[in-house]
Amino acid sequence: MDELLSRNDIVDVISSYVHLKKQGRDYFGLCPFHNEKSGSFCVTPSKQLYHCFGCKHGGGTINFIMEIENLSFPAAVRFLAKRVNMEVPEDASNQEESRRRQRILALNRDAARWFYQNLSRPEGEAAAAYLVRRRIRRKTAMDFGLGAAPDSWNSLMDAMSEKGYSKAEMLAAGLIVKNDKGRFYDKFRGRLMFPVIDVRGDIVAFGGRVLDQSEPKYMNTTETIVYSKRRNLYGINLAKKTKRPNFILCEGNIDVITLHQAGFNNAVASMGTALTVEQTRILSRYTKELVLCYDNDTAGKLATQKNIELLKNSEFTVKVLQLPQRLVDGKYIKQDVDDFIKFQGPEAFEAMLSGSENQMDYRMEAVAAKYTLTNAEDKIAYANEASQLIASLPNAVEREVYAGRAAEKAGISKDAMLLEVKRWRNRKNGQEKQAMRREALNVRALRQPEERTLRYTDERSAMAEEGVIQLLLTDGALADCCGGLRAEEFSAPWLGDVYQRLLDASREGRTLTLALLSESCPPEAVRRLAEVMQRPVPVMKSEQALADYIRVIQRAAEKRRGGEAADPLRAALDRAKEKKGYGGKHND
Repeated sequence: MDELLSRNDIVDVISSYVHLKKQGRDYFGLCPFHNEKSGSFCVTPSKQLYHCFGCKHGGGTINFIMEIENLSFPAAVRFLAKRVNMEVPEDASNQEESRRRQRILALNRDAARWFYQNLSRPEGEAAAAYLVRRRIRRKTAMDFGLGAAPDSWNSLMDAMSEKGYSKAEMLAAGLIVKNDKGRFYDKFRGRLMFPVIDVRGDIVAFGGRVLDQSEPKYMNTTETIVYSKRRNLYGINLAKKTKRPNFILCEGNIDVITLHQAGFNNAVASMGTALTVEQTRILSRYTKELVLCYDNDTAGKLATQKNIELLKNSEFTVKVLQLPQRLVDGKYIKQDVDDFIKFQGPEAFEAMLSGSENQMDYRMEAVAAKYTLTNAEDKIAYANEASQLIASLPNAVEREVYAGRAAEKAGISKDAMLLEVKRWRNRKNGQEKQAMRREALNVRALRQPEERTLRYTDERSAMAEEGVIQLLLTDGALADCCGGLRAEEFSAPWLGDVYQRLLDASREGRTLTLALLSESCPPEAVRRLAEVMQRPVPVMKSEQALADYIRVIQRAAEKRRGGEAADPLRAALDRAKEKKGYGGKHND
């Protein structure tokens, strides 16, 4: 482990995900764990740790890979080992987890091949005919691995059993279902199949669409050990190779396939209409501009608004492509991407893509659509809502431009609109200052971890306990100076647990680092310790500081023991609450 961490310098590892700039001894960049426009994500090479001053994420190299790649501790270790060509000595439990994961991925791959082969068989005729109706070419179907699930209860189960897969493995992969009577049957029946392929090219899940009018119309794999809906994007395996400057975010799988076939190989779809923070992290590796292209119906508009809200403080430039309605028999009807490409063609879509409006234009139009601007009351309501939206813009020139447009649309003077914008902006700034003042005055809250399960009952002792751990992680040789300080004397059980692990590691001759704790500590505890490690360290008088911390901890422990003697029942209840609050398996 020490060699693994020495070979995987934290700056090198994180630089492959985050653009870092050196400032003094540290490196700063935009946090990959939340959306922000000014970099509050700090990497400290001397301590081999990272910490975000915004969302409080932090830890060592292994923690970063666990979070960014959604991996368990053993998987993150193997990931870093592969990066530097090191072999990992596997223990039995790790070997079993790795074997299970590889078996599920192999099962998904074989199932996808079987589904694809069915398109050329009699049992896949309905799915093949559906592709013809949707004008999806055979090559496109092959590129996306489309297939057919026969209208049968056990065809897939029998085919995969012949290949040596057990029912337990098929159940774990989400390919079969077990009913109340204990019988197994295929989950996907009579459907067009869409394999979900991640950025590494692994088939991690499936989606299935019915070929008739039955319900549910779409069915997807539930969460498995290889698949998380929040951390995958449909079509990302192909879109990541695009030379286009942006990504098009669509509503459904067919939209993505149609766009790729028409030459727009930068299209992807979230697994559901709502974009997640985890999905934005994946997208940020390949582009800094997103074009939202959802259906022009109520659900599509709502999804667009939600995604704009999610992305408004991110590093992405966000544009919106609104598809026009189509005139059919004298009536205007909504159309999705697939319809537009079929009836207007790729050239028309390219023209719309080039002229797609930015997210502020879209939001302003959405506000205007709520009101009848010939009505005096609606004019006032529109000016009020529009001025709030304009006031949120950080750039004064943008505020000036949009205030002018809003004033013209409402039929009022630009000066009046700017005055309203200024009023809302002053109000917003005042609220932010009050919040900052309250936070600054709330010293107790600043000393407490944000995570409730880590909260301290004795803040003074806990501050000293954090100080001990900070000094040990800064200078491992200080472990010999801890004297008779015992983990049981810590007021916070989780800090006592960390302290004991550091002492044990020191006796084994290990280097004391935050990464050492990644396996045994929950992520929220590692984040708190990363925050602690950002505090100034009394390096010149570290031994004296350690002695002072120990004295505070032991006096507090003596005081608690005195309290236990006076009221042993109350003390036992308090200990039980603390132990329950720290969180399950990490408190064995």
